[in-house]
Amino acid sequence: MQVSRIRALRGPNLWTHHTAIEAVVACSESKIAIGSIPGFEERLRARFPQLPPLQPNGHNGIVSIAQVLELATLGLQAQAGCPVTFSRTTPTLEAGVFQVVVEYSEEAVGRLAMELAQELCRAADEDRPFDLEAALAQLRELDEDVRLGPSTGSIVDAAIARNIPYRRMTEGSMVMFGWGSRQRRIQAAETDATSAIAESIAQDKELTKTLLAAAGVPVPHGRIVTSADDAWAAACEIGLPVVIKPRDGNQGKGVTVNINSREETEAAYAAAEAFRDDIIVERYLPGNDFRLLVVGDKLIAAARRDPPLVIGDGTHTVRELVDIVNSDPKRGSGHATSLTKIRFDDIALARLALEGMDANSVPARGQRVLLRNNANLSTGGTATDVTDDVHPDVAACAVAAAQMVGLDICGVDLVCDSVLKPVEEQRGGIVEVNAAPGLRMHLSPSYGKGRAVGEAIVNEMFAEGDNGRIPVVAVTGTNGKTTTVRLIAHIFTQAGLRTGMTNTDGVYIEGRQIDSGDCSGPRSARNVLLHPDVDAAVFETARGGVLREGLAFDRCQVAVVTNIGSGDHLGLNYITTVEDLAVLKRVIVQNVADDGMAVLNAADPIVAAMAGKCRSAVTFFAADPHHPLLARHRAHGSRVVYVDNGALVAVEGASEQRIALAEVPITANGAIGFQVENVMAALAGAWGAGVSWEAIRKGLATFANDSDNAPGRFNMFDYRGASVIADYGHNPDAITALVQAVESMPAKRRSVVISGAGDRRDEDISDQTRILGKAFDDVLLYQDQCQRGRADGEVIALLRQGLQGATRTSHVEEINGEFIAIDRALARLQPGDLCLILVDQVEEALAHIAKRVAEAS
Repeated sequence: MQVSRIRALRGPNLWTHHTAIEAVVACSESKIAIGSIPGFEERLRARFPQLPPLQPNGHNGIVSIAQVLELATLGLQAQAGCPVTFSRTTPTLEAGVFQVVVEYSEEAVGRLAMELAQELCRAADEDRPFDLEAALAQLRELDEDVRLGPSTGSIVDAAIARNIPYRRMTEGSMVMFGWGSRQRRIQAAETDATSAIAESIAQDKELTKTLLAAAGVPVPHGRIVTSADDAWAAACEIGLPVVIKPRDGNQGKGVTVNINSREETEAAYAAAEAFRDDIIVERYLPGNDFRLLVVGDKLIAAARRDPPLVIGDGTHTVRELVDIVNSDPKRGSGHATSLTKIRFDDIALARLALEGMDANSVPARGQRVLLRNNANLSTGGTATDVTDDVHPDVAACAVAAAQMVGLDICGVDLVCDSVLKPVEEQRGGIVEVNAAPGLRMHLSPSYGKGRAVGEAIVNEMFAEGDNGRIPVVAVTGTNGKTTTVRLIAHIFTQAGLRTGMTNTDGVYIEGRQIDSGDCSGPRSARNVLLHPDVDAAVFETARGGVLREGLAFDRCQVAVVTNIGSGDHLGLNYITTVEDLAVLKRVIVQNVADDGMAVLNAADPIVAAMAGKCRSAVTFFAADPHHPLLARHRAHGSRVVYVDNGALVAVEGASEQRIALAEVPITANGAIGFQVENVMAALAGAWGAGVSWEAIRKGLATFANDSDNAPGRFNMFDYRGASVIADYGHNPDAITALVQAVESMPAKRRSVVISGAGDRRDEDISDQTRILGKAFDDVLLYQDQCQRGRADGEVIALLRQGLQGATRTSHVEEINGEFIAIDRALARLQPGDLCLILVDQVEEALAHIAKRVAEAS
């Protein structure tokens, strides 16, 4: 078994809406079916008893070794605790070669699971050991390292429940919710609205106390000290017992409480000094340690925190009692469990020493032995939910503290006997406020019920009904994609929306190009969704990007499919037929939002059939108003777009909008048929995105098909009285559409300049000139700058082959170089002639033509 081309599909894809690992698996002929390997399944199950049942799934009634790899990869992740359920194995046209797809929740874990599954299969085949427990431990450890922690995870889960899209921005806990101008960002329990100044205040314990005291919030009195002697002097001033802690501390580091002697003061000062230079001595507040969580202007949760401790049984030592407590499966080493193992370290030993004990002491039965002064969960403390017990005055005090510091999400540490009555009645006080508070104690307290704190944070960031999404239109098809994308983006701009756009020419934000080249893949689309100045986005969605990585978004508001033709990279990546291509292209249709719109070409049966796979409403378009599908759809009151008496007509129920084609410049008054189709698709797409008819009309009327606005899309020039048309058509369907368009234009003599992309099938390259040979007098062939895997001269030979038997072409030339070919064609033109130039290097070729036109005039 050889596994190759492992890909991470990070968005909805050909196979599933889930993220997934895809691999090409080649099996040796003698071991395609596991039934041909004696004892294989028995050995496999001996090594992995939890492997799901092996059922033939249509591959000639056999279970292939590739299918075993699939189920093992899925099963290992599931046994490691990953929430995955989807997997699939599909044969390719190559004998013994399969595509294996397995869902993952974390990409690194999915990749590792596939590696371990290969090891498992080889171990079973070769009858050698496989350490299942070590493999699962490796997966769990990696999953713990790379997945979001409980605090961030709870916020993400709450966002998902509200249909808010999210994206991890780093390997850590920084997450973006929503898209474009409506996005919000968090890092753990901090949001983009958390003030850096407020966070600095919260870290400064002395400044925090000053501000809280000014707001009338009870706080323990104290001061900064500069030495152990000064600390003892401060303790005497304040009155014992006291607390000594770093001024800028966190997680209880360097904090010592209930200090009652000079010796304890000196030891506590040394412990604090190990973490910071600035040390605070303040009055010790007896009572329980409570954490109050404030989000916005509301108290969301409260927990009583108890320090780690063990209870003596008169038999076991302190060290043994800690081991017994830590053996509880609820206690883990990270954040995956509700409790953390008790740390038995120098701090714990020092705490024991205060009680005259050490690790080998045997506490009496029922004796409570504290192992730390602070109650942090990360060192083994416990939390008990007390949210329902909080007195309104206590809640108001916590909210006031958070607002005085300026934190939108705030953990308020309160020490008092009980939260059942006001703090002032108990001589308690707020000892600290915390930015980016841990949420685990409220989500999964040691005792009591968890609270929906993630939901509260999401509700604070996004108002009710706001899902953080901007209008996203995805456009795919064989021809017309780029023009349709540019036209929809232009209409969005006329509607006052700051628009991001990706296509085969580049990435554009508000009309400004920020990246160049073929940017029709998911990476470019994700960059647009990241941009804070984008109110709407239009994405050209090419087949290659969907195959490589899936979509850049979970849902789009509108999906537009222009047409499906035979010349669009067939034969690559196991997409061998037009039907295969349609299944791939319809991915955007399958991932339209429930309240969105799919825009489909009714005149293309393969495209029209995609409606059956769409969860949303559908708009059909076709030039023929009497097309049966169009008529039936219209009769049901659904949206249709067609051409009637020289006008575009958009109908929904009893509502009708008409726009004269004479008002749409790129159609040349309706003479250019493929542009009429592009306009219908764009109009329906903008309509589906909720753009007003006023903006749609204005956008169609002001969109110029020039080399600046739509480079390489039927750009027309006047060269010494001859018509020159530059276009990026590069497949038989595009060539057919171009021929139909130029045949409607008068010309004395017609010439064409063409090359061919090497990553097409031989017949697709030859078909282009076969079509052109019936419509053009002169054909100039040139070799593309990049042959894309073809030998030198191979593409030219295929193009010349297509001209054999041409009914019109009388003159054929082969030119070495695109620009030389363009110059040669221009030099031959006479007034009244027409020349179609099929450009390769779009921007450079258009600039070259424009330069020659300027020189001629």
